Amino acid sequence: MKCRTSVTGMGILCAAGQGVSAVMDTLYSGARLAAPPKRISCELDVVYPVFEVQNFSPAACSEDSLSVRMLMQVVQEALVQAQLTPQDLVNKRVGVCIGTTTGASLNFADDYFAHKKHGWKSVSQVSSWLHSNPALAVSKYLGLSGPCQTVVNACSSGTDAIGLGMSWLENDVCDIVLAGGVDELSLVSYNGFIRLGVYDSEPCKPFDAGRKGLNLGEGAAMLVLEKRKDAEARGIALQAECAGYGTSADAYHLTAPAPEGDGVKRAIESALEQAGITRDDVDFINVHGTATPDNDRVESRVLTDMFPDTLVSATKGFTGHTLGAAGAIEAVFVIQALLDQKLPASVGFDEPEDGFAVCPVSSETSIVARYGLSESLAFGGNNSVLIFSKEL
Repeated sequence: MKCRTSVTGMGILCAAGQGVSAVMDTLYSGARLAAPPKRISCELDVVYPVFEVQNFSPAACSEDSLSVRMLMQVVQEALVQAQLTPQDLVNKRVGVCIGTTTGASLNFADDYFAHKKHGWKSVSQVSSWLHSNPALAVSKYLGLSGPCQTVVNACSSGTDAIGLGMSWLENDVCDIVLAGGVDELSLVSYNGFIRLGVYDSEPCKPFDAGRKGLNLGEGAAMLVLEKRKDAEARGIALQAECAGYGTSADAYHLTAPAPEGDGVKRAIESALEQAGITRDDVDFINVHGTATPDNDRVESRVLTDMFPDTLVSATKGFTGHTLGAAGAIEAVFVIQALLDQKLPASVGFDEPEDGFAVCPVSSETSIVARYGLSESLAFGGNNSVLIFSKEL
């Protein structure tokens, strides 16, 4: 019999707020928080907006990278909701699986050039870099000796980390898994997407006919995953069940998605098969929805074919594209939508592109939903899908 994986705790931090309650309040209010970058310098004629974490004062060591500090905060929140203390984890097989695209690595460029010119002024710079591996940092912080993996699979990394965590539980490798994602803004990523011509100079408009590109964001999210029987035995409330995970490769192009979306379809079908459900059972879909012309067009083509009548939610208008953190952040959104039985408005969306029937919900929408599906599509043609369920 298949091991059922439950989510018992969640933590989140992004431009929309700190903590699940605050972030969901922002989403349901429809507030958009894109603004000129503060921490990264922009010497371009046009200032492109970002979704930057604000007023962040974590308890973690100030010498740690921002990515590590954000992770520690969401880990703490998730463990509190799961009613677990660090001491509770000591004698258990606890795995840590974190997805990221760049982590903090690209923000050490200034330190490197300063070192080349003047030498190291402080070993703290080196120490911060050495301790910036996300999964390793969490394992060390909590004193965990179980499996520890950082997944670097571009923008599907957070989704893949959760999927890998599910497999550890299903194969009895772990008793508990901390799975999530993190990424921080960097000048390299910022300038890179601008140079690719896929960065909007205005707040992004996922799936809208007038979309011009993405906005970058940053943040972190964490799920506490447990075998359902173990969670029930200790009497903890189950936030949701991880019902299915699927992943595929386009084998097509380094930066462009396969135009017909066949790889996305394969990932969806794989997740449906693992969940033991059909397309008709899916009540709503959280799209990847970066607001780049090609990505949204491929997703529209896939969803028009596979889910023509299913509700669609696009949330990157609230967070920007948080890269490797996106799948984990949006997993929290899907689970909370199942708990609240409502979807936030897909801010930035006004009208669909000609020829496609997919229209993300444009206002807060009440739902009666048991299954929510979340997509993550990444550079290199990585396609990953999670299905979460909540008994009605």
